[in-house]
Amino acid sequence: MNQLSVPVVNQTSLQELTLFGRGKVRDIYDLDDFLLIVVTDRLSAFDVVLPDPIPMKGIVLNLLSAFWFEQTAHIVPHHMVSIRVEEYPSACAPYGDVLRGRSMLVRKAEPLPIECVVRGYLSGSGWKEYRKTGAVCGISLPDGLQNSSKLDQPIFTPSTKAEEGHDENISFDQAAEIVGREVAEEVRRVSLELYTFAREQAARQGIIIADTKFEFGYLDGRLLLIDEALTPDSSRFWPAALYKPGAAQPSFDKQYVRDYLEELEWDKTPPAPSLPDDVIRRTTEKYVEAYSLITGKDIAEVLAGM
Repeated sequence: MNQLSVPVVNQTSLQELTLFGRGKVRDIYDLDDFLLIVVTDRLSAFDVVLPDPIPMKGIVLNLLSAFWFEQTAHIVPHHMVSIRVEEYPSACAPYGDVLRGRSMLVRKAEPLPIECVVRGYLSGSGWKEYRKTGAVCGISLPDGLQNSSKLDQPIFTPSTKAEEGHDENISFDQAAEIVGREVAEEVRRVSLELYTFAREQAARQGIIIADTKFEFGYLDGRLLLIDEALTPDSSRFWPAALYKPGAAQPSFDKQYVRDYLEELEWDKTPPAPSLPDDVIRRTTEKYVEAYSLITGKDIAEVLAGM
């Protein structure tokens, strides 16, 4: 248990429910017309799941996604039904202590086989690609940009969905070949609108959303925002007060863990090394801080009301 008296969950075993799938972070259960997504405290770095969970991480990701689903519903509908256990099917009731705060009942949708990435700043794989080609996902950018430079306009830079290993950046035309041009144009428009809305809202709280990844699916012919939305795992959140282009930025995510791992003689293949207690603690603090800053809410008070 952590200081908020919330169980640390590395993996769930809800024996009366049917396991639908298990990702790097999420355990998903099949509830007939719905799915139950349980966000664990697992953390992956360099595509390897680490042995040590990060307390509160899953709750932050889940509650922050729920916040953004509600905030952006005027732009695109989402798959969320509820995050309250008492509103779930009765089969979930015995697992209330595990599910509280870290689970979401969602509608089943047919997911699109691409990731919808929007970049407002040049960082990560986008920065690496720009240094080599002067472009990102086929979009030419001005000369002379630096690591973490702000772009004149946000750009839509889709990628593949890799079952294992890294997603690969692709051009818009390649995305259109995968999902069809009409669908590709729709998700590009919606992704840019979602990012612009969220970036402006976060900026008022002193946070830069440098880039983010969305996932979409279709249900009864209607586009839905699915999976997670605008979390520290799917986005780069930077403190605006410390922003200085020309280098990597401090961030509200697992970068603290990545930086520690980079200092080790680890070849980034399983098994991953264990994390020191202070790295785990600082990472929890970063996730919780991101939630509080963006939502303006105390996460302990939110959990107490659930």
